[in-house]
Amino acid sequence: MKRMILFAVLVLTAGSFLFATKVVAEGKTHSTMGDYKVMAIDNPVLLKGKNCRAYAITYENTPMEVTVIVCREKNCRKYLVLSDRLSVQYVNNSQYFGVEMLDQAFAKEGYKTDCTELNRKEYFHQKVLGPGQLHELDAARTIAAFFPFLLRTEENMTAEKQ
Repeated sequence: MKRMILFAVLVLTAGSFLFATKVVAEGKTHSTMGDYKVMAIDNPVLLKGKNCRAYAITYENTPMEVTVIVCREKNCRKYLVLSDRLSVQYVNNSQYFGVEMLDQAFAKEGYKTDCTELNRKEYFHQKVLGPGQLHELDAARTIAAFFPFLLRTEENMTAEKQ
C-alpha cells in the first residue's frame, strides 16, 4: 500500500511538473501591453522544408498572440515574429542580435512585413539590440520585451482592466 501511495505521489508530482513547464519565461515589457509570457509550442512548425521550433507569446493587456518561429541557418538563427498586425524577423548571428524586415525567402511561404503598422523610429533603434550568440530562450525573452514597441499605435490593441 505504501508503494502505491508513493507511486501515486510521484506520478502527480511529475505530471504537475510537466504541465508547469509549458510557460518557459515571463517578464515585463514596460509598455501598455503589460507583462508577457513565453510558451513553448510542442509541435514543430514546417518552414522552408525544415522542422522549426516555435514559441507563443501572450501579453497581459491585449488578446494579440505572437508566434516566434526559430529557423536555424548556416551562420545564424532567424526568429520570425508573426502576429496579426506586424511580422518581422530578428537575426542572431556572431556579430549582433537585431530586427530586420522579413527575407524574400519567407515571402514564398506567405510571410512579409507590412510597413503600415511598423513604428519606423523604434525599428531603427532595434536594428542592433546587443551582441550575437544569444541562447534561444534569451532571444525569445528579448523579442517578447521589445516587439510591442515596433507596433505603430499600441492604444488600439490594449484593453482596460475592470
